[in-house]
Amino acid sequence: MFFRNLTLFRFPESAAEMLEDLETRLEPQRLRPCGPLELSTRGFVSPFGRQSEALMHRINAYTLLTIGGEDRLLPGSVVSEELANRIQALAAKEGRRIGARERKRLKEEVVSELMPRAFIRPSRQSAYLDAKNGWLVVDTASRKVAEEAVSQIREAVGQFPATPMAPEESPRALMTDWLIHGKLPAGLTLGDECELRDPVESGAIVRCRRQELESDEVREHLKTGKQVYQLGLEFDERMSFVLGEDLTVRKLRFLDVVLDELGEESSESIQAEIDARFALLTLELARLFDKFGDWFGLPRPGNRD
Repeated sequence: MFFRNLTLFRFPESAAEMLEDLETRLEPQRLRPCGPLELSTRGFVSPFGRQSEALMHRINAYTLLTIGGEDRLLPGSVVSEELANRIQALAAKEGRRIGARERKRLKEEVVSELMPRAFIRPSRQSAYLDAKNGWLVVDTASRKVAEEAVSQIREAVGQFPATPMAPEESPRALMTDWLIHGKLPAGLTLGDECELRDPVESGAIVRCRRQELESDEVREHLKTGKQVYQLGLEFDERMSFVLGEDLTVRKLRFLDVVLDELGEESSESIQAEIDARFALLTLELARLFDKFGDWFGLPRPGNRD
């Protein structure tokens, strides 16, 4: 249970108090099955899987949550085909043209009849809250999916003021400077991929993978004014990731030195393994997020001087 991508939000110290009785607040928001005429449902499920009823897992200030979903798959092409058949049959039977209002009614009938028979696709979205430092971390690189997760937590907790990060230093400018001059903050080294863009609208985009980033080829692109929008990095020889100019973390991977710390005991049960991995995940990411604050200026909301 290691997160693969990270979309980050921050919340003030005052909001941490709302998390004290989180388990009680989550219960009414437990995921329920998708109804016969519902397109989708969302709610919380156990981080430990179907065999557990627990809706959260807490280690010290860190709380692991899993947001479940059920979506009915009713392709528009299926609806359109059935609707066309019904319109054709009705027109032939009554010898008249079917108007727009009647087409709309027929479509509603088709949807209501097909919906209960549609397949249901389940989904799971992991997130965790750091009450001490004010981080909400969602395991996705999609802003839309992350915002949906925040909305689900907010619905359970109430007016939970988690907001996207607002860096005081431009990540794009800093990462471009790192790549141009090869001088990175202590503990950071370059990876082997990046995305460079001309900042003008509809400008050129260059994506490099498995590429030596200090090569002349990359430097030539930087000389023409392209800026870094994504940059592969390695932190303290313990994890690698690709950092976006919006501070979204992609392709997070813990290196062997970290994985070796799990030991053998974590495989005794699903609960034990999740517990060990979550503890390691939060410990390692806490160090990284502290550095994010140093590099980019990320004061906790409500804690500004």
